[in-house]
Amino acid sequence: MTFAKDERVALCDLLVEVGPDAPTLCTGWTTHDLAAHLWIRETDPVGAPGIAVKPLSGLTERRMAETKARWSFPELVTRIRNGPARFSIFALPGVDEPANGTEYFVHHEDVRRAGDQPLGPRDLGPEIEDLMWRRLKLMGRAFFRRAKVGVVLERVPVTAADPDTEPETVRAQTGAPIVTAVGKPSELVLFANGRTSAADVKLVGEQDAVDALLGSDLAL
Repeated sequence: MTFAKDERVALCDLLVEVGPDAPTLCTGWTTHDLAAHLWIRETDPVGAPGIAVKPLSGLTERRMAETKARWSFPELVTRIRNGPARFSIFALPGVDEPANGTEYFVHHEDVRRAGDQPLGPRDLGPEIEDLMWRRLKLMGRAFFRRAKVGVVLERVPVTAADPDTEPETVRAQTGAPIVTAVGKPSELVLFANGRTSAADVKLVGEQDAVDALLGSDLAL
């Protein structure tokens, strides 16, 4: 299976395990809310636009509430596990991995790292970390477009690197002063998606600049 499918299955397994009322890293959302969001995003052309377009967010919230009322939590999770409906753009060949790989990874971590006993980072291996790094190189400027300072992403290698080798970096936002975010690509993806307090990322820069970055509205 692909990474996107692996994360979908793992997230659904975890949702079943923790139930509908567990906390998430998404402010104000339970796991039931998160499941409704995932369903709307993939299968509801009326409700989905409000995920990205704030003036339509009220409609999305209503559609989420309707989804929660329509199906029980276990049934909703089963529908998510089965993947997008045939009419969904996410069901088109070649769309699932680029569109859902990091999406399901981030939301999986939203559940894993929430609550009173959050779980730590997973060992995803070099292949997945490379995938995450490619995502950051492609989308870094979009993730950090609202950052109030310059941002450089610096990759921590999965294996020990030659000390004379320059670290891999991505310039995610222009401007000054500059804050360098250092971590594994998967952790940088979490940080870039606004999970700044949960991501295992070291921030290097002047404290005022670091505070400004942490106060920025990140994610797409």
